[in-house]
Amino acid sequence: MKLDRVQIRVLLTLTLLNFVNYADRQIIFPLFPQIQHDFHLSYTQLGLLATVFTIVLSLGSLPLGILADRGSRRKVISFGVIFWSAATFLSGLAPSFRFLLFSRALVGVGEAAYTPAGTSIISETFPHHLRSRMQGWFNTGMFLGGAVGMALGGVIAHWAGWRAAFFVVGFPGLLLGFLSLRLPEPPHQLPRDAPIPVRDLLRVPAFLMVLAGSWFSSFAGYAYTSWGPQFVQEFKGFTMQEAGLVLGIALVIAGAAGVMTGAVLSDRLFQIAPWARAVVIPVGFILAAPLCYLALHASSKTGFIVLFACGVFFLTWYHGPVAATIHDLAPAPVHATAIGLYTLFVNLFAMAIAPLVIGSIADASNLQVALEAAVAAQIIGALLFIWAIYVIRRDGLHHPAMEPYQEEIAATPCD
Repeated sequence: MKLDRVQIRVLLTLTLLNFVNYADRQIIFPLFPQIQHDFHLSYTQLGLLATVFTIVLSLGSLPLGILADRGSRRKVISFGVIFWSAATFLSGLAPSFRFLLFSRALVGVGEAAYTPAGTSIISETFPHHLRSRMQGWFNTGMFLGGAVGMALGGVIAHWAGWRAAFFVVGFPGLLLGFLSLRLPEPPHQLPRDAPIPVRDLLRVPAFLMVLAGSWFSSFAGYAYTSWGPQFVQEFKGFTMQEAGLVLGIALVIAGAAGVMTGAVLSDRLFQIAPWARAVVIPVGFILAAPLCYLALHASSKTGFIVLFACGVFFLTWYHGPVAATIHDLAPAPVHATAIGLYTLFVNLFAMAIAPLVIGSIADASNLQVALEAAVAAQIIGALLFIWAIYVIRRDGLHHPAMEPYQEEIAATPCD
């Protein structure tokens, strides 16, 4: 696998931006105990901080994805990075819970601009047989950034309070936003007067099944992410600093390894049969479920760390294959729109409600029981992805609904 200079620059820049993206997104979770104490919040109110962010992120993803397909993807990316970084910095100035909610909502506006445009540039810069691996590398930035955000949040909050944590992660993105203006502009764009392709995407059965499976898997993943730091402090005896560091390190090592393992396996299966790219997704979920359940009930810190890390390794297999499968099903001119629609659906109907649902169950029972619901969700997600694979094998990747947007999905400048 030999990449040229432009491909390397695109991959490194977008991965770095994804790193900052998820550092800004995840840093709030290890800060929950201090925020809860300062503003006298319930679990449900804490969950609302994540839910408001996710709702705004969801609602913004589709229109900003369409904008990226019709206009300049790099300009959309630059706007998003600068906007979310400024909003993160603003979060540290919040004098009240309502102001903090508003600030986190603004972070969602900026981050909604990034993923559809970023994943589209990745898929259009590299050939099909490398698509999962390149999306996997892109997503390692997500795990590294999320892990660093959680670790920094715990450490900085321990020494300087939760407000300082927002200041530290918000500033670098302001600089990187201008760097993104140097990205190359992919040639595939929809004419400004072309119909919005959402209705046609929803006529593709395989795409609908990917959305259905992703609903449950995203619910599970976000439940672990949003409530993991609080859980280990309450049930496993971790301090705030330990919670951020331990979960952060586990995500870095196990998450990054899992992302790349799933991506490499997916690309190899794609070379055997195009429908086989997504096989690693349900396999990873099924292998992860018992490990996550046992981690919740582990009797020691070490047992929890080992079991949780192993569960994360398998759970993260899906990241590269999901984006690659969506782009296999959608022609290049509508790549950003397809990811925007995917992001809208899984964020608004799964990730937005996960913190609230888990928080509500925890208020009624306890956080350990609440997180068992996430284990059940990932098993259901695995079963739905098996169904999605069946539909892809039955109907193929080139559905007639997509023909008006590109004569052949495989016809990209990189092939």
